[in-house]
Amino acid sequence: MHSSASINAQLIMQCEQFEQLLTTLQRREYQVVGPTVRNQAIVYDTLTSIADLPQGYTDEQDGGRYRLKRRNDDAFFGYAVGPQSWKQFLQPPIMRLWRAQRAEADIHIVEEDQPSPKYAFIGVRSCELHAIAIQDRVFLQGNYTDPVYRERRNNLFLLAINCAQAGGTCFCTSMQTGPQASFGYDLALTEIVETDKHFFVVQIGTELGADMVRDLSCAQASPDDLKRAEDIVACTAQSMGRQMVSSPFEIKGLLARNLEHPRWDDVAQRCLTCTNCTMVCPTCFCTTVEDVSDLAGEETERVRKWDSCFNLDFSYLYGGSVRTSPKSRYRQWMTHKLSTWYDQFGSSGCVGCGRCITWCPVAIDITEEVRAIYESEQKEQ
Repeated sequence: MHSSASINAQLIMQCEQFEQLLTTLQRREYQVVGPTVRNQAIVYDTLTSIADLPQGYTDEQDGGRYRLKRRNDDAFFGYAVGPQSWKQFLQPPIMRLWRAQRAEADIHIVEEDQPSPKYAFIGVRSCELHAIAIQDRVFLQGNYTDPVYRERRNNLFLLAINCAQAGGTCFCTSMQTGPQASFGYDLALTEIVETDKHFFVVQIGTELGADMVRDLSCAQASPDDLKRAEDIVACTAQSMGRQMVSSPFEIKGLLARNLEHPRWDDVAQRCLTCTNCTMVCPTCFCTTVEDVSDLAGEETERVRKWDSCFNLDFSYLYGGSVRTSPKSRYRQWMTHKLSTWYDQFGSSGCVGCGRCITWCPVAIDITEEVRAIYESEQKEQ
């Protein structure tokens, strides 16, 4: 046991000790989830050991483009972010709410009562911590709370990773959400890979995090180790692939003043309303509810599924949909994400992860759309 394992302590964790940490989490009945390579992308899935991590891989990202390639070192976390976000585990994409069964003349309602998974998320980026915090406000801090989200969130262990490189579509510095984890984690790691060394600088964020590393005999981080970690994060901050033209709160007013800007027509000519941007977004939370019956009429069920404001039926009211054009649906998404989200939840709904840019089939760039409106307004002044 190491006496320095306390909140805010900064320690050195070797790769062998990192493996031991995953074993400790599994022994405490956590389902360990983290990045792994599948279908030529880095996705989040169950980990059995550090061998499942995408060691030696990095990614190349640009508008409408994502490619994996090999690194020239053995970094475990040497990539930006993939197509998936952690919300799939906290807010499941498809979830049955209840079933109804007919038994002769009676109907019995069977509520879903599945045990909540006990997750340990490995490799959570700072932008993703901010995204989880945003969803916390949506699902836990309003007049109504989501019981499924609440149970999964309460059982969560978060191991963050400070970014050692920025992706081609990252703009977290513009949104003040990264690249260094500053809150919301149990443990935060900075990976240091050198010719003859490979280890992590660990920041302890909670008592739960301290408890997880007490048996690992981690050494105290030296000033030189801390400087290396700081330099890595600073370099990442200076190499963002994208940048917002203005501060998040200024963008709120910018979009509110330009709801009839001609740029909305321009983007509508390119947008496929495919919903990719909302599906990969770590903060989008909209859902729909479907009732399905079997052919015999003996059983029915209600299912909740992810939905998107890009779908025509999303805005359906009696008599038809309110937003029938791609222009109106894209404008709704972008102005809600960057502007009216403040009115509902007190912050921007964007964390600068860049997924919506990378995974847009026609490479629509949210930072470029904001820039175009901003520069147009500046010319008129």
